[in-house]
Amino acid sequence: MSVIGKVVAPNVSYKFGKLGASLLSVKYNRSYFTYTQELSQPLDRKPEFVSAKEAFEKCLKSGQTVFSQGAAATPFRLLDAMTDVGVAGSLRDIKVVHMHTEMEAKYVAPECKDIFRSVSLFMAANVRKSVAEGRSDAIPIFLQDIPKLFHRKIIQPDIAVIQVSPPDQHGYCSLGTSVDCVRAALVNSKIIIAQINSHMPRTFGDAIIHVSHVDYAVEDHSPLPSHGGKPASPEEMKIGELIGDNLVEDGATLQMGIGNIPDAVLSSLKNHKDLGIHSEMFSVGVINLVKRGCVTNNRKKFHKGRIVGSFLVGNRDLYDFVDNNPFIEMLEIDYVNNTHIVSLQPTMTAINSCIEVDITGQVCADSIGTRMYSGFGGQVDFIRGAAESVDGKGKPIIAIVSSTKKGESKIVPTLKNGAGVVSTRAHVHYVVTEQGIAYLFGKSLRQRAYELIKIAHPDHREALEKAAFERLKCMPSP
Repeated sequence: MSVIGKVVAPNVSYKFGKLGASLLSVKYNRSYFTYTQELSQPLDRKPEFVSAKEAFEKCLKSGQTVFSQGAAATPFRLLDAMTDVGVAGSLRDIKVVHMHTEMEAKYVAPECKDIFRSVSLFMAANVRKSVAEGRSDAIPIFLQDIPKLFHRKIIQPDIAVIQVSPPDQHGYCSLGTSVDCVRAALVNSKIIIAQINSHMPRTFGDAIIHVSHVDYAVEDHSPLPSHGGKPASPEEMKIGELIGDNLVEDGATLQMGIGNIPDAVLSSLKNHKDLGIHSEMFSVGVINLVKRGCVTNNRKKFHKGRIVGSFLVGNRDLYDFVDNNPFIEMLEIDYVNNTHIVSLQPTMTAINSCIEVDITGQVCADSIGTRMYSGFGGQVDFIRGAAESVDGKGKPIIAIVSSTKKGESKIVPTLKNGAGVVSTRAHVHYVVTEQGIAYLFGKSLRQRAYELIKIAHPDHREALEKAAFERLKCMPSP
């Protein structure tokens, strides 16, 4: 028997065997979703179980738009099959729209340049080269605004490619580790291809989708992509201590991403109480704080007692932690990252990183000079939400190691030529390096330069002072 087992839904009788499972006694008579697009509504129809290659041979055509789920839920086996079918069929001009995806993106290889064109809503390492070489595109956009692209028909997917948990006894699958903009894409897609994977954790909130909404189902139980394990540097650990000891209060609601600095912050919070999590994503470091009783979400007015997230990338420990765990709610990104919703969280403490900061407080987080590196992400959503906190206790924090591995300062007189400003100097309140904490809100340009030079690496402070004088025509001062 397959791990999928038996599913019962209205007028639907499923009988699953091995990967080529048959589905019997089911009507298949719709042109789209009957009268509803709600993914939790059972429909009088069935998915057709096929191989990954067969799924795309049935529906992939030139000129189409394909949406792909991302992060740990990236359906890379399906995307590989899509690439093979596109190449074999000599197809042309297929757009592949996605947020951050994991694993190799074969569809952006140079030999696929006339077949596929990646469109990133937030870039990952697997598409940076193709964007830099003009073979792929990147759309600058706040995470909270991405669902609007689908609802307003700016992006109209012909095919949505997702990865879900096996259906339960009621026929419900889960989008698992990535809800984000996926629901918005699904309800606006003509065809849904789903990889059904027993490794995908079953999560709650906005993650559910009834299997009857799937057009083509592919059984593939590949392990999810894994991140983590690289130890934090002494500088990153110091940043974590500074933030944990000075800026995170008991009862604070936390937002942070993935990486060594967020993990270092989390490791410094072992003696805190009644912390909450409301974050587009969170990492494995949260698990220990939950087990210690530090994260209770008890101070929240909304989703009291529950962690709120939207997508995940981590390791097996994290995936096991969220699996079938009602303590976790995975919600849509236009809610989680909504600036007003963020502002309602108690003592909202938003911790984000960047590539460089200039001496007036401008933050570049999406590019290295003109070369696109990532995207806007949720930084501005949360930085502004924390600044607008209705309880007046929010803390917007930018955390950055003071210098690169090559010894170059990340606090700079001016941003690199062509660098993008993600958070403006008016957005920025706290900047933290391993050298200290700079508070910029309400400060003039020369005061900002003074505070930022104090937390720059000592090797660069004299040069930064000279550069500040040349730029501002006066010396930095408190």
